[in-house]
Amino acid sequence: MELDSQAIKLNDAIKSANPAVLDMLSAKGKAIFFPKLGILAQSAEANGKEINATIGIALEDDASPVALPSISKNLNLPAVDAYTYAPSPGRADIRKLWKEMLLKKNPGLAGKTFSHPVVTAALTHGLSMAGYLFCDEDDTVILPDLYWENYGLIFTHAYGAALETFPTYTEMGTAQKTDGIERRGFNTAGLKAKLAQPSKSGKKIVLLNFPNNPSGYTPTPAEVKEITSALTDAANRGEKVVVLIDDAYFGLVFEDGIYKQSIFCDLCEASPNLLAVKIDGATKEDYVWGFRVGFLTYGIKGGNAALYESLEAKTGGAIRGNISNTSNPAQSLLVRSWSSGEYAAEKQMKFELLKRRFDTVKEILAAHPEYRAQFTSLPFNSGYFMCIQPKVDSELLRQKLLKDYSTGTINFGGILRLAFSATPTDKLAKLFENIFKACKELA
Repeated sequence: MELDSQAIKLNDAIKSANPAVLDMLSAKGKAIFFPKLGILAQSAEANGKEINATIGIALEDDASPVALPSISKNLNLPAVDAYTYAPSPGRADIRKLWKEMLLKKNPGLAGKTFSHPVVTAALTHGLSMAGYLFCDEDDTVILPDLYWENYGLIFTHAYGAALETFPTYTEMGTAQKTDGIERRGFNTAGLKAKLAQPSKSGKKIVLLNFPNNPSGYTPTPAEVKEITSALTDAANRGEKVVVLIDDAYFGLVFEDGIYKQSIFCDLCEASPNLLAVKIDGATKEDYVWGFRVGFLTYGIKGGNAALYESLEAKTGGAIRGNISNTSNPAQSLLVRSWSSGEYAAEKQMKFELLKRRFDTVKEILAAHPEYRAQFTSLPFNSGYFMCIQPKVDSELLRQKLLKDYSTGTINFGGILRLAFSATPTDKLAKLFENIFKACKELA
């Protein structure tokens, strides 16, 4: 396919700033651009004119958006913030505000350069746009073996990239001992082994998700240092490394001694051969699952304004050609919430609710050592979920819990995922008791 002149201009800017980043882009990524000519440019030129017959919406005679009163009466937003289109890369105010919030939530980003966030239709769409920009059919995405099943739909079925996994946790025989107790942690050795394998394209794509879905695990600071070192070493060997960072559950860390910032802090200036792509959003962080507002942010050592603006333009072009733009009313509501004086206290209150449930689960497991005869809990310290590994067939157990105990769980090929985030605190004890009884009956 012959490249559009606008795509060539962006590619030239990327190549001039860092040729490695151009090599990281997929064929689609190299070809995409945000159209600054055509309809968008002509509409921009008509702004402020007495008669503007370019806009693709309907306006009343007073130039306000046409709206149905039955909808407007249920909205507490100005019509312009509810009914009009948002720009494809997102509203300027929400992009600026989210970048400021990233710096506040991640002190390790201070003094580092990274792009302005581009607004996506939440994280699934952000991941899909990352696949569009970086994944070709001969590429492989390296990730832990405990992962969200939607990754397969996104990267394999949509873009043809293979998923290649390594065991999420260290084996019991190699687990660290603290206070005489054996503890399994993140399997950095498994990640290193995958990074050492040759790739057809000379590019390594790695997907990290902390807190992890389904496991509910976030690494320790020491483990983050090891992960960063492994990825940086691969980049310094000459590999082109793209690290996709799924930060859906960012901020929900419930134990001391666990890394509380995004690993994006450590990777965004790790190497000129390593591009960190942060995919995050309000969905889980601010409990607005149906709003569908996420963000995609880039960071690389030596990145400059020309490089980041080109990546933002390509991302905006991919979004425009995919869904046009993200919900304007959702963006408007979030801007108002984040700018309010109540936001921080409200968010802390909801964090405490989830932490109480996390603490309750830990207390239940500690109080019932007999449960270990029927199932093992995998390490967890954050997020929405935890996992157990039953001594019986996990799918038979899931079915029995549904049929005989009115209890729903998710089977992940040998383990069950339990969402303590969605389980009332006073029913958590019954959840584990039901699992224990069902395991005994199946055994």
